[in-house]
Amino acid sequence: MAKKTIEDVDVSGKTVLMRVDFNVPLDDSQNITDDRRIVMALDSIKSVLDRGGKLILMSHLGRPEGNGSPEDQKYSLKPVADRLGEILGTPVVFSTDTVGSYADSKVSALEPGMTLVLENLRFNKGEKKGDADFAAKLASYADIYCNDAFGTCHRKDASMVGVPKAMGSKPKVVGFLVNKEIKYLTETISNPQRPFVAILGGAKVSDKIKVIDNLLSICDKVLIGGAMAYTFSLAQGGKVGGSLVEKDKVDLAKELMEKGEGVLMLPVDTHCGDDFSSSCNKLVVNAGEIPDGYEGLDIGPETAKLYAETVKSAKTIVWNGPMGVFEMPPFDEGTKAVAQAIADGDGVSIIGGGDSAAAVQQLGFADQVSHVSTGGGASLAMLEGQTFAAVEVLDEK
Repeated sequence: MAKKTIEDVDVSGKTVLMRVDFNVPLDDSQNITDDRRIVMALDSIKSVLDRGGKLILMSHLGRPEGNGSPEDQKYSLKPVADRLGEILGTPVVFSTDTVGSYADSKVSALEPGMTLVLENLRFNKGEKKGDADFAAKLASYADIYCNDAFGTCHRKDASMVGVPKAMGSKPKVVGFLVNKEIKYLTETISNPQRPFVAILGGAKVSDKIKVIDNLLSICDKVLIGGAMAYTFSLAQGGKVGGSLVEKDKVDLAKELMEKGEGVLMLPVDTHCGDDFSSSCNKLVVNAGEIPDGYEGLDIGPETAKLYAETVKSAKTIVWNGPMGVFEMPPFDEGTKAVAQAIADGDGVSIIGGGDSAAAVQQLGFADQVSHVSTGGGASLAMLEGQTFAAVEVLDEK
């Protein structure tokens, strides 16, 4: 069922408490090095401000201890509030606490069209614990709750689940960002145009077991790349040299190969090197024939060609995890070939967050895909078929 969005509620003169994902990277001087997460929340923010609402924004940043130590201050959201003010062109009020007398006074002083950013939620230990009292205090600040933090939708933190529950019968909606993620990740996958192809890479089979298992039953093809391919090679009795493998997952790989017969596609060749560097000695060998002293660092050219052909003919594509060490030429060729094939095709393409999103950005294909997810862990959880308490608790349309 579709969820009500921030657009569906009257915010004029009302206070909206919006959970955003402002977990941005900061340098040692607390300068923001990439403000994309702030920019991506702007549509939801402006929807409230332009319609005369009062806006309170809350987010986590990094992994502070939450004990009030000076060390925690490097995770303050103050630089984020300042940057948001620059982008909006209006002053943004900042509260040095999350709940407490200072935050209370800042909330009371809010006027329509104003924005307040609360200090890092994780400075309060109640956030990660899902503490009901902490959630109730936050909920008391507002008339409307809005979840626009997809990156934490798979978590049960106080701000994600406890706050909307504590809001009672008050409106609880999604922001535009979460709405878009649900639309692509849930609706597209539950009713895909076919052929439906999934591309799964990354280092470990163990990270993607549930995803592979779930997608094998709904996809026409599941393509495997990255280091986890070598665990499958081992399961087939192949030689993997010094490649990264999970020996304790070999039996599981065998089970997945049995289940995925006719659907699971594994590399036919491997690009390997005798050292983890661009300048190493390189070899292209058949899959399962990596010599001692060498490690697999990318899918080989034949696999890249085979995967690209499969991807080009797909009508729905989900990609999570690079095909090789995409940050280090020439072992970026496999990832590049897959990205190019997605860009050249006419299917709906969904790029799961994390390394795949970084690869697509780095290789210059971000504007040629349908959707790049903002949440690595959350998009993986959704591909596993998980339901999110943080979304289920919100109002249906």
